[in-house]
Amino acid sequence: MELTAHEARLKKLRMRSWRRGMKEMDLILGPFADAELVGLSPDVLDAYERLLDENDQDLYLWVTGAVPCPEALHPMISRISTAVGAGATK
Repeated sequence: MELTAHEARLKKLRMRSWRRGMKEMDLILGPFADAELVGLSPDVLDAYERLLDENDQDLYLWVTGAVPCPEALHPMISRISTAVGAGATK
């Protein structure tokens, strides 16, 4: 069975989330992608895809709140940070 364009995009984003190159980011973005991507609008998926183009070292600092993230990425970083925080308390 052939995937729709949307399904193929989600699969690609999940793969990019789990195969970052920095294990900490794999463990943050992978579960986020598995749990959240299906419910995101195309515009939010666009924002997530742009975020995946960022450097892992920067992403880690932004997601953990060690340093402020760029304003344009704040909504997506905030969403990921919230999801990571919720997962840590389960």
